[in-house]
Amino acid sequence: MTATSRHTDQSAARRSLRREVPSTAAVLADEPDFTAMRRYRTFPFDDHNSYLQQMEALLRTLASQGVLTTLSLFDSVAYEKYCADRALDPDHPASRTRYTAELACTGATLTYEGQPLSQLLPLLVEESDRRATWDHASGLLARAGTCEECGEDLARAAFARATQALQQLLASLGGGTHHLVCSVAAGEPSLLATLHATARDGARLGLAESETLLFCTVLAAGFALCTPGGIVSRTIPDAAGRDATGDTTHDTVRGWSLRDSWPRPLTAAEVFTAYCTDADTGEPIPPEHGVDYAPGLPLTPPPDTHRHR
Repeated sequence: MTATSRHTDQSAARRSLRREVPSTAAVLADEPDFTAMRRYRTFPFDDHNSYLQQMEALLRTLASQGVLTTLSLFDSVAYEKYCADRALDPDHPASRTRYTAELACTGATLTYEGQPLSQLLPLLVEESDRRATWDHASGLLARAGTCEECGEDLARAAFARATQALQQLLASLGGGTHHLVCSVAAGEPSLLATLHATARDGARLGLAESETLLFCTVLAAGFALCTPGGIVSRTIPDAAGRDATGDTTHDTVRGWSLRDSWPRPLTAAEVFTAYCTDADTGEPIPPEHGVDYAPGLPLTPPPDTHRHR
């Protein structure tokens, strides 16, 4: 074997090995974070759009080489604290590299699969928001403690109640596609979780495991803290829910408030008021066309009806 052929074989082996070494990248998704990083002398970009274009070109290049890349959000404030806690110079590329590597292990991430950043970044922001909600709700539950009267673990009991409440709620809603939102007033911003469920005759209920876990965790936090909150469902009828003309019937909105650590049904008037009022200004919002505002369905609390405080 000649020296040239040995060199070629070694280069091919290194390229093959490179495809088996994953990559990580953290992107400055919004203008404020990008502007904050511009104060560092070693940060090489002046324009956010140009930065995003360069990042997307890099991701495409890595993908074309068969390299799997995990993408996360670069938070300028969290980065500054990260460097301060570890006595790192924030104005050094190695510090940014270390922060990015840790994000891939501890933060919200998505795998780059060739899609444009304009499509991927909103999904990454949503994933980051879900992760923050999960961390907040889990922390609240962890601090719930035990019942002074019976010694029961309040977090465990609240999660069990939340699971039972969700199971009853979905069974009561019946067929169709359901979009559920649970909100709990626990700090600023409030905890918020969404869940999509599809129920069809004879088919298993379609639920995403991660969404279901987050929804139950947020609901459990509301139960454990006995804090104000509520659930809103919007049901889109399936094909079986068509009227005599073949047109689909209206979407149906229902609501429940959290009282005594259980969802209590709202009246149709209360659902209408809640859904058709601007949460920030308190001003009325015109009702949507093709939407029925219906009362929440009654849900039966579990037998252990004693309330923990």
